[in-house]
Amino acid sequence: MNPVEVAQGDSPVILAFPHTGTHVPEDIWERLNAEGRKLRDTDWHADRLYAGLLPAATTVRATFHRYCIDANRDPSGRTLYPGQNTTALIPQTDFDNRPIWEDEGGIGETESVTRLSAFHGPYHAALAAEIERVKALHGVVILYDCHSIRSHCPFLFEGRLPDLNIGTDNGLTCAPEIEEAAREICSAADGYSMVVNGRFRGGWTTRFYGVPKENVHAIQMELVQSAYLASESEPFAYDAGRAERLRPHLRALLERLEQIAFSMKKDQDR
Repeated sequence: MNPVEVAQGDSPVILAFPHTGTHVPEDIWERLNAEGRKLRDTDWHADRLYAGLLPAATTVRATFHRYCIDANRDPSGRTLYPGQNTTALIPQTDFDNRPIWEDEGGIGETESVTRLSAFHGPYHAALAAEIERVKALHGVVILYDCHSIRSHCPFLFEGRLPDLNIGTDNGLTCAPEIEEAAREICSAADGYSMVVNGRFRGGWTTRFYGVPKENVHAIQMELVQSAYLASESEPFAYDAGRAERLRPHLRALLERLEQIAFSMKKDQDR
């Protein structure tokens, strides 16, 4: 299976999905324990949730599961959140700190290099290529990194996570008007809580690609799965009713980001 799926559009907005994939090659699957084989830490149905909201947007989606390797982690293995619990480039535990591999010795360096080459590398090569293509079209790119997570994960954060979690690495990864637009639209989303640069400030994708001075802006959205799933446990079923209440707010945000990008392009052309 190809490790990445790309659907090219002509909008200045790119949607990235690093964690919706569920494919695990047989040789890796055989090494997962019973808990690991549940694949609980998938961003379940996030790609379906966003489908059609901004029809002209490019989408880049990893097909492999994050237990193979996490496409939103620094390939060097450096942590994104020093001093806080998190999962590794190749996770050894799930979001509840439970082991996911039969072999308690973990994954060795040689295999890590192999997985970087087989999964992480192709995904980011495709994403980088689309950023360059869209930038050539418009002179500006807004990368919107799509994520979701269970609303309660005590190993990672206390209490219940807000519904809409915007991450810009404290304003470093995008122009101020992009963060402000996200804040405004999410704050006005009736029935949903939100935060900007709370527990999740943007993963490696957002931080690596978001370079505003080079006209590449990046923002991460971490949604709680209770906002659009029937349940945050097996079988992680999509709840169309909940999703349809959420989708207009996401559409409004994406459309606003596209408008901002077009405005930036006009400013460049003056």
